[in-house]
Amino acid sequence: MSLTRRDVLIAGSVGFAGVALFSPRSARANDEALDLVKQLTGRTATVSDRLHLIMPTDFPTGYTVPMSLDIDSPMTEADHVRQMRVFAPRNPLIEVASFHFVPQRSLPRVSTRIRLAKPQHVVAVAEMNDGILLMTTTWVRVATDGCA
Repeated sequence: MSLTRRDVLIAGSVGFAGVALFSPRSARANDEALDLVKQLTGRTATVSDRLHLIMPTDFPTGYTVPMSLDIDSPMTEADHVRQMRVFAPRNPLIEVASFHFVPQRSLPRVSTRIRLAKPQHVVAVAEMNDGILLMTTTWVRVATDGCA
């Protein structure tokens, strides 16, 4: 079997993607985020794929970084989100946003822009009606300080 340059590039790309997705750095970031949430709320959060924090990986300025936040929830009395909070641990003020929701009267999604001081993992936490905290993180690299 002979390997072509294309085969080598594809194999390298797949390997790089696997390392990036399952790297110790992302696991460490989740651990640090869980510790931060525990310090700020006094409660333990659970990493969840129900909560979606969408931000650009690279953005030219930290002054107005777009952010979209939503959660998979039917917003019924039995299953709804009470509030969602966004933290930027490397900002001078760590909590950058807080949103409150009412069951059957609001949609569990928000789009806005936030300021970021430095490249960092942004943390989103959702408090559900049963008191459970769901958490997700995303890495954002900004070229200029938006909090100066």
